[in-house]
Amino acid sequence: MRATLVRPVIIAALALTTAACATSQEWADWKGHTSHFASGDHGFFSLRNREGSTARVTRQDVASARDQGWWGKAITVNQSAILEN
Repeated sequence: MRATLVRPVIIAALALTTAACATSQEWADWKGHTSHFASGDHGFFSLRNREGSTARVTRQDVASARDQGWWGKAITVNQSAILEN
C-alpha cells in the first residue's frame, strides 16, 4: 500500500516544482507587493491581455497604469495601436 502512494506523491511534487517556476525577477516583483495586482483595473487589464494574444490597450489603460503604479511584465504597443476607448 505504501508503494502505491509514493509514486503519485513524487509525480505531484515534480509537477509542482516544474510548473510553478518563476524567474528571480518575477519572485522579486511578487515579494515586493502585498497583492497580485495594483488594482481591479490592473487585474482586468492583465486578464484581457494574456501572453500570446494581441494586446488591447486603451488610453485609459495607459493613464491607469501610470497613476496606479502597475507592476509586472510590461506590454508594449505602437502609439497607433492604442485604442481611444
